Amino acid sequence: MGSSPIDQRPPDIDGARTVGQLVADASREMSTLVRSEVELAKAEVTGGLKVAGKGAGLLAAGGFVALLGLIFLLHTLAQVLDIWLPASAAYAIVTLMLFLVAAILALLGKKSVSSARPKPERAIEEANKTVAALKSSL
Repeated sequence: MGSSPIDQRPPDIDGARTVGQLVADASREMSTLVRSEVELAKAEVTGGLKVAGKGAGLLAAGGFVALLGLIFLLHTLAQVLDIWLPASAAYAIVTLMLFLVAAILALLGKKSVSSARPKPERAIEEANKTVAALKSSL
């Protein structure tokens, strides 16, 4: 960064810095502080989203394999019910059971998604501390 004319001015006679120099320094330091707070917030959100993305991918893969197993299990169940009931009734019972499980899983999934909110908590806390410190110094 280039120096402004205020920065190049010599201190007052008693060796103290001028008001203009102090204001310029405070402004520059405040700008640096705000930028570092924004960077902290971005780092926290990015880290949280990376972990959530990896977890979502693993859950999707596990869900797909479980779905394949479930298809075979439900077909087997329908075949077992076919021993006592007509095939159409056996498959109807299995289908209704699937819809019930799907509804329960959808409700649980909706609850889980609505509670997951990546939030830069440390950055917010640090920003609040900074604001409090600035207010107390004025």
